[in-house]
Amino acid sequence: MNEKITVGIADMKMLKGSGVLITYALGSCIGLCFQDPALHLGALLHVMLPMNMETGRKNPLKYADTGIRETVRQMTAQGALKSRITVKIAGGAKMFEVSGGSLGNIGQRNIESVHTILKQEGLRLIAEDVGGKVARTLLFDVASGQGCIRSYGRQDVFF
Repeated sequence: MNEKITVGIADMKMLKGSGVLITYALGSCIGLCFQDPALHLGALLHVMLPMNMETGRKNPLKYADTGIRETVRQMTAQGALKSRITVKIAGGAKMFEVSGGSLGNIGQRNIESVHTILKQEGLRLIAEDVGGKVARTLLFDVASGQGCIRSYGRQDVFF
């Protein structure tokens, strides 16, 4: 049976060879599946916020900018080549209606930040399931590189 490892909020886990990484409660958060297919090395990152404005950067995995860079750093330390790494993303939903505030759609801000950082880092985004108003559970099979998104009231989405 395939090993299943849970990735928490503001967390990242990496597997080599086989196994499934899973993260829950992707509302406005974004889940990112990274894979170097030549090494069968994969990582799943669960970010909460678009940019790290925190002094001292206590948890870089909480933010899209520092989380993506830290994940790539750890993957390349395991032998991954940045040029081979592909990325799939899910999440960024608008979970709550907030009136009169710039924080209203954190999900959309997360999506935009992830797109920007991936482009800046030269990483290839090959699939996404983002936006909407539904929370997602994301499963990532490291060996095949296939992701599966489960949401209440929706068919599973494979990407």
